[in-house]
Amino acid sequence: MPRKPDAGIEPRPLTAKSFVLDLLSTLRRGAMPVQALVESAALFGIASGSVRVALSRGCAAGLVERDERGLYRLGAASRAVQERVAGWRRLESRLRPWSGAWLAVLSTRRGNASRAAQRRSERALRLLGFRELERGLALRPDNLAGGLTGAREDLAALGLAAGALVFELRDLDPVSAARARGLWDGDGRAAAYRRHRRALAASARRLPALPERLAMVESFRLGGGALRLLAHDPLLPEPIGAPAERSALAETMRRYDALGRASWASFLARHGVLQGAAPADTRGIAQGGRS
Repeated sequence: MPRKPDAGIEPRPLTAKSFVLDLLSTLRRGAMPVQALVESAALFGIASGSVRVALSRGCAAGLVERDERGLYRLGAASRAVQERVAGWRRLESRLRPWSGAWLAVLSTRRGNASRAAQRRSERALRLLGFRELERGLALRPDNLAGGLTGAREDLAALGLAAGALVFELRDLDPVSAARARGLWDGDGRAAAYRRHRRALAASARRLPALPERLAMVESFRLGGGALRLLAHDPLLPEPIGAPAERSALAETMRRYDALGRASWASFLARHGVLQGAAPADTRGIAQGGRS
C-alpha cells in the first residue's frame, strides 16, 4: 500500500473559516469584535463578506459563539481540537517508552456514517497519529502516556465515531509489523522540521524591523506552518519517528511565538482583545480536514 504524505506538511488553502477559528483560538479570555476579524482578514486577501458568512456558519455548527454584545469566541465544538493544537508546548509529557505493542482502531460502521462524521473520525485518528494498515483498521505505537484508556478518551473527545473499537494489538507477524512501521514518513517529516526551523530563524531576524502589517502576516503564516507540523506530529518512538527533530522545532517555535505575539499585540490591543498566544495559520486542523 502506498504511503500517504503526512498531514500538516502540505497545507490546504487559507479560507475565511480557518482564519476565523485560528484568530479566535488566540484569545486568553473574553471575545473578539467582528471588526478585528474583518480588518485582520483583509491582510490576507479575505473579504469582509466571507468573514461574516464564516462567523454565521460557525455559530450554526457550534464552532463559534456570539455573546450579547456581538463579540465572538470559540464554540464548544472547536475547543477539544484547539486544546490539542495548543498542547504543542507539552508534547514530550504525552509520551512513555514503547514496548512494541500497538494501539488499534477498527471502524466497523463506515458505510452508515455521514460524510461529516467520517471527516471527524478521520481527523481524530490523524491528530493522534493513527495510520490505516488495512481498510477500516488504523494503528499507532502504544507509546502515549495515557495508554489505551487515555487514547479512547482522547479519540472520543476529538470526534471518533461511537461505533469504533479501540484496543491494544500485540505480536504482529513480521511482515505486518514491517508494513506497520512503514506507514509514517519519518524522513519527510524530519526534513520538514529542519526546513521550518530555518524559516523561523530567518523570520525572527526580520520581524522586529518589519512594519506592523507585514510582521502580522509573516508571523501568522510561518508560525502556523510550524504549529501544523507539531499538532499533526504522530509522536512516534525511534526509529519510526524523528523525536529529536521534533523537539528542536518545538524549542525554536517557543522563541518565535513570543515574537509573533509582539507582532500582533498593538493591533489586538486597539480592539480590546486580550491575547493568549500568537495568531497562527493552523488551517484545516479544526475542521475535519476540510477548509
